[in-house]
Amino acid sequence: MIKVTKLNGNELVVNADLIEFIESTPDTLISLTTGRKIMVLEEMDDVIRLAVGYRAKARIYPVPAGGTGSVFEG
Repeated sequence: MIKVTKLNGNELVVNADLIEFIESTPDTLISLTTGRKIMVLEEMDDVIRLAVGYRAKARIYPVPAGGTGSVFEG
């Protein structure tokens, strides 16, 4: 999840896994795989940095083989 700011100043948390593409029109427009579009104050490069950072952090916690159980079980 990444935190961005809508044009009205309200913060919004977006599931970075749902980002399909980002445009600069000149405002930054995030298009999601759901069809929803969100105009934000952050620059396109900043949204990219946030999304890439989110994905890098998500890889820290591997999914166990078979996708069941918890990586925290000992």
